[in-house]
Amino acid sequence: MNFHSPKKNSSLKLIGFRSIAFLLLFFALFASTNSHAQGNLLITPKRIVFDGTKRSAEINLANIGTDTATYLISWVQYRMNEYGKFEKLPDDDSSQNFADKNVRVFPRKVTLGPNEAQSVKLQVIRRNELKTGEYRSHLFFRALDQKPLGEEDTLKKETGIVIKMKPVFGISIPVIIQNGETSMNVTLSDAALEIEKDTIPNLKITFNRTGNISSYGDLSADFISSDGTITQVGLIRGVAVYTPNDKRIFTLKLDRKPGIDFKSGKLRIVYSDQSPKKIQLAEEEINL
Repeated sequence: MNFHSPKKNSSLKLIGFRSIAFLLLFFALFASTNSHAQGNLLITPKRIVFDGTKRSAEINLANIGTDTATYLISWVQYRMNEYGKFEKLPDDDSSQNFADKNVRVFPRKVTLGPNEAQSVKLQVIRRNELKTGEYRSHLFFRALDQKPLGEEDTLKKETGIVIKMKPVFGISIPVIIQNGETSMNVTLSDAALEIEKDTIPNLKITFNRTGNISSYGDLSADFISSDGTITQVGLIRGVAVYTPNDKRIFTLKLDRKPGIDFKSGKLRIVYSDQSPKKIQLAEEEINL
């Protein structure tokens, strides 16, 4: 008579289920543009927005590497400058509204084996204490004991002491609470085409934002020839103008496609949201 361990069978079923679940998640995440990856960590979605009455959300983490990795989850505060670069702020900075005190995160430490995935839960708390407007903080996922690419530079001083420089591996995503009655409007201005090194076409443009929430969307550029032919020559997804900024200066590298002469015709620039309807937020045209 053969006896089977229920515990062992349960473990095998669990391992098989996790592998199948991971593969399904893996392909779904890479098929989506709403994912963020660095090193062996894949995160989706790449931003969280609590608007209206939304009070909870999930972030999916997937380890696409071959080694087990542990990640610590913490908050960091960033300000975006007018060129789109992030500058770190202290937690007590009063120049903008932070969301971290009103969002509960669980768990704050995640260990993932190879090809393993797990969700992190977020919940808005004490929303009634918030004034109307937008609150933003960034969740930072830092890997422990993981060797990034090009990891160690070893410096040897005259004393014989060896110093190892070990960079910190991490990735952050914005978490936003939009509370109360919100509004936002965007216009585009100062559009200009510049040719870099006589070959690379760059589109420079300024986003102008008003209202009490940030803007976020995709920027596209179409070349319209003198005979009316339309060809897309540029596209970048996920362009934001974060509060409290009222403008952002942006450069979009255009594609140099055969048959397109950037010395004539027009460029039509469209900024649209990422909803299924692709609602247009702003448009600008320039004659070449």
